[in-house]
Amino acid sequence: MELKVVEETKRKLILQVNGIGHAFCNALIDQLWANEKVDVASYAIRHPLIGVPEIIVEVKSGEDAKKVLIDAAKHLEKSNEKLKKQFMEELR
Repeated sequence: MELKVVEETKRKLILQVNGIGHAFCNALIDQLWANEKVDVASYAIRHPLIGVPEIIVEVKSGEDAKKVLIDAAKHLEKSNEKLKKQFMEELR
């Protein structure tokens, strides 16, 4: 995964994320929308075959978009670890 910052202010962050697809983007956006600090959470892939996903995050005044995005990614990681553990236990 390769990140490129397209636009960054305190309240807004737009990242190009090379090497991911719809599944990761949808999971991250869902996680962002669960946070009451978020005003906008979306992503776009401009071309279905060669496009690089752009993730857009805007937060309420006084909040930090980068911190909110990092928190969402950490929560998603924990959720995936829990799912992986449950899945492996069921297979045994």
